[in-house]
Amino acid sequence: MRIALGSDHAGLALKREVAALLTKLGHEPIDFGATDSASVDYPDFAAAVARAIQTGDCVQGVLVCGTGIGMSITANKFRGIRAALCTCEMEARMTRQHNDANVLCLGERVVGLGLGVCIAEAFFTTDFAGDRHQRRLDKIAAIEAGER
Repeated sequence: MRIALGSDHAGLALKREVAALLTKLGHEPIDFGATDSASVDYPDFAAAVARAIQTGDCVQGVLVCGTGIGMSITANKFRGIRAALCTCEMEARMTRQHNDANVLCLGERVVGLGLGVCIAEAFFTTDFAGDRHQRRLDKIAAIEAGER
């Protein structure tokens, strides 16, 4: 499975650790940047990851910045993107099971490298539960389309 990755300068180290985890899990990480510690603007990378998912080039994504907040705000502006900012493994499991989140947002300065990798592993090893949760996702999609 192709997984889009993006970070700003403040999330670079955790993004690299998550990329290694994804490879270990049998996924193909596709890195949309940043590539070094020079200051950059997080919306550029959130947009690139969201668009890769929208086009079907990648099926899920990971976005990392200092807090994860800016990345999640930006990614959720894109139709069909369900980006979840997670600070613990339970949140990662629940957002996959109940919300079928397709983008994991992490804050490197908040969770650090070790916990960040554990959160990513929980996210990428948990499946969507479907059933009543699909009905709720359909309602979210209708709101997003302006139908509700």
